[in-house]
Amino acid sequence: MAELELRHLRAICAIAEEGSVSKAAIRLGVTQPALTAQLRSIERLIGGELFQRSPHGSVPTELGRTVVRSARVVLEDMAALLATARTQGREPGDAPLVLAATYMLFTTALIAEFKAWVRCSELRTEIDSSGPALLDLIVAKRADLAVFERFEGMEHRTLHDVEVRTIVEEPQFVAISSANPLAEQEEIDLADLADLDWVVPPPDQDTMRLRFRKTCEAVGFTPRITHHVTEGRTAMALAAAGAVCLAQPASVSGDGFVIRPLRGSALTLPVVLVVRLDGPLGARKHEVFACVAHAYRSIVDRNPTYAKWWAQHPEAHVDVDAALALPRPSRPT
Repeated sequence: MAELELRHLRAICAIAEEGSVSKAAIRLGVTQPALTAQLRSIERLIGGELFQRSPHGSVPTELGRTVVRSARVVLEDMAALLATARTQGREPGDAPLVLAATYMLFTTALIAEFKAWVRCSELRTEIDSSGPALLDLIVAKRADLAVFERFEGMEHRTLHDVEVRTIVEEPQFVAISSANPLAEQEEIDLADLADLDWVVPPPDQDTMRLRFRKTCEAVGFTPRITHHVTEGRTAMALAAAGAVCLAQPASVSGDGFVIRPLRGSALTLPVVLVVRLDGPLGARKHEVFACVAHAYRSIVDRNPTYAKWWAQHPEAHVDVDAALALPRPSRPT
C-alpha cells in the first residue's frame, strides 16, 4: 500500500508557503504538471482535498491547514534527528564529511580528490540525479557540500548559510549516430538536428528543459522529444540508432555514435558547487573549490574535442584556472 513520504510533505509545505502550485514547482525544480499530479496522489492517500484554487492562488482547505502544520513538524523533527545522529558521540574533527553530487564525469575524480586532501574520519557520498534533492540535503544539513548542474528555478530558492559558486559554464555537446552525415562535421548547427528524434531526461529531472526548448525555437524548430531516459548508456544506444541527445562535453564517442560540439556553444549549463558555511568546510571554501577545480580539469582531456574547445574558450573557465593555482586543503600527518 502506498504511503506518504518526506518528499510529499515537502511538496505540501512548498505549495502552502508559495501560495501556488506553479511557484512551488519552480522552487522544487519540477514541472507544474508533475507537481499537480503529485498533489492529486497525496490527496488520494490522505482522503481529502488539501488546496482550493482561488483568485489569490492555492489556498489550503481546513484539512490542508492541519496537514501542513503536521508536515512542518515532521520535517523539522526529521532534520533535527538526522543532525543529531550525525554528530552524537563524535568529536567535531571526527565527524564524517558528506559530499552530495549528481553523477557527472568528474564525480569519481572529485571523490578521489577529497579522500586524498581533506581531513575527515570518513567520506560519505550521496549520489542523486536530482539537483533539487541534493540542494535539500544541504539545506537540511545532511550534506556539507554538493556539486550539480544548476537547475531552472534554483534562483528562487531561499538559502541561508550556504555559498553557491559556478565551477564552469559547461558547453553541451550532442551524441548522434556515426551513420548520420552530420557526424563528419567537427561542429554541428543545432538547426540541422530539427528532423531528428530527441532523447532527454524525464521532465522532473531535466535541468535545462525550458532553456533547451527556447534555444531550439530560436533557431526555427520545436524539438521532437520521443524518448525520456535517465541512464546514459541507454541514451547513447538510442543515439546510435538514429536519435540525438545532449552529452557532457568530456564524453567520448563509442560504438555507433559520435560526440560533437554545437557550433557557437549554442547551449551551456552551469555546474555549481554549494558549500555549507556553517559546516566543517565553511572556513576552507576556497581550498574546497581548488579540489573541485582539479577534479574537473582532470577529465577535460578525455575528449580531444573538448580539450580543443577548452583551449579556445579560456573565458569559460577563468575561476577554474585561478583555483588550480591555489593549494588543496592540507591533510595533517
